[in-house]
Amino acid sequence: MTDQPEHPEETSPPTRPQRRLDARSLRGLAHPLRMRIFELLNLDGPATATRLAERLGENTGTVSWHLRHLAEHGFIEEETGRGTKRERWWRRVPVANRLDTADFRDDPASRGALSLYLHELVRQYFDRVTSYLDEDWEDEWRTVGTVSDWSNLRLTPPQLQALNDELFAVIARHTAGQDAEPDPAALPVVVQLQSFPRRAAGGAE
Repeated sequence: MTDQPEHPEETSPPTRPQRRLDARSLRGLAHPLRMRIFELLNLDGPATATRLAERLGENTGTVSWHLRHLAEHGFIEEETGRGTKRERWWRRVPVANRLDTADFRDDPASRGALSLYLHELVRQYFDRVTSYLDEDWEDEWRTVGTVSDWSNLRLTPPQLQALNDELFAVIARHTAGQDAEPDPAALPVVVQLQSFPRRAAGGAE
């Protein structure tokens, strides 16, 4: 799992440095409010505790505490040269975080943090989709967005890995050159991919 990432198991191509999350860093991120703060900094760029608190409906002091916690674990950093001693700006550290769930399979102490993290991540994905559906978009954008699924595949683990690799490669091709001056007509786009096995009814494999 790599994040954009906004988080771990997203599908960003490895165009920037990566770090592999260990038990300590996972526990540092696995908190609902910290993950929401990290998501906003990731999606919308640098912000102050005050601005984040307003968007999240939280107390500024509480948000400040969680910002410092995220910084301590290396997920965000202060944007130097901006703001004041009383109003600090924070930004996401430009490193893609990689989480391999197999690293924690035999670590009971991290199981709760891993479960919380993954469930909160899925909730964030769901919220992004519902926000898109609830918003009023022009037809030119509404007709090109999609919420789709394919449930009739039957694959082996290597075949599922190959499918994911091909999909990641497509995203990588469309990500190339994103550092250039964007087209004025371009908007930020979220691509979410979930691919996982499903147990058949009755427990059959």
